[in-house]
Amino acid sequence: MRKIFLTLFWVLGLTITMVAQDHSEGTHHEGDATHSEATADHGDHGDATHEEGHEGCGDSHHKDFDPGATAFHHISDQNIYNIGPFHLPLPVIVYVPGEGVQFFSSSKFHADAHGTGEFAYNGFVLYEGIIRRVVDGGFPEGHVELGHHMLFHKRETAEDGVEKEVVYVCHNDQTFKTDNKSTADGGLFGGGVTSFYDFSITKNVMSMILVVFLLSWLFLTVAKSYNKRDGMAPKGIQSFMEPIFMFIQDEVAKPFLGHKWEKFLPFLQALFFFILGLNLFGQIPFLGGSNVTGNLAVTAVLAILTFFVVNFNGNKHYWGHALWMPGVPALLKIFIITPVEILGLFIKPLTLALR
Repeated sequence: MRKIFLTLFWVLGLTITMVAQDHSEGTHHEGDATHSEATADHGDHGDATHEEGHEGCGDSHHKDFDPGATAFHHISDQNIYNIGPFHLPLPVIVYVPGEGVQFFSSSKFHADAHGTGEFAYNGFVLYEGIIRRVVDGGFPEGHVELGHHMLFHKRETAEDGVEKEVVYVCHNDQTFKTDNKSTADGGLFGGGVTSFYDFSITKNVMSMILVVFLLSWLFLTVAKSYNKRDGMAPKGIQSFMEPIFMFIQDEVAKPFLGHKWEKFLPFLQALFFFILGLNLFGQIPFLGGSNVTGNLAVTAVLAILTFFVVNFNGNKHYWGHALWMPGVPALLKIFIITPVEILGLFIKPLTLALR
């Protein structure tokens, strides 16, 4: 049971690191240049946006109800936690190249029912639950009141020809362009390096922390029952959990791992209950409602951990079949079998992450 705890917290720590930063550390050096370009961009854009786009400032445009968009909005990862009509503020940790790291609470934004902030703080705003940064240096610092419906978005075509959603904020009859956070997709999914990095405790990260605490309480309760009722029939929550433990042990670990099953059982149990807990927690509409396992950063961490566990523990038979398949002609191995097998080693974690 102690090994399951250690593995569970290890998985949580690595997953939180990936989700909270959601970008590649190797791209940090591009931050200053990107910020300068973004500011210069706004300088060229300034007069045009100050005259156009005011149709979104202070106006509430009622559109037809879109249930799909509403559902995706509520399960998306955000910098606030929704519990019914209420917003639970979360810690905000942002890094701006050349300016350093800032720590504050998302309550500074005074989010409305749609998750859009009515205040700006140190050049940061909240639009539909997501933090964005004003890239124009003319925007005031500190705690700035914006008012209702002072943020709006437009679909614009970037220099690379890709159409992106750009959010603008209105203040003192002027319109200011904002940046989304930096992401590690290299522009593949419309992201890339921007003027800031977001390491905040988001809704998904908070959900993972809550699930780990719930699982810890559950496992400690069951372990206490085993210690108290040693040699006796299981009772209460112990009797509910024991069949699940035994299923993973007898139907998964032993048949597939052989005589070394006990070594990998804590890892299997931790993964199983972590994923199960997140999926069940996400079904709760008023407290959960988070789509954690639908986040590629989460599934990628779990897939990478599995990749290392499998390959670091592979024996000579495993690597023999992967690199030099026995009973196959040498030419076939060199030109077909071995390249395909090596490629398959890296395709497996990719397919696991996408599942």
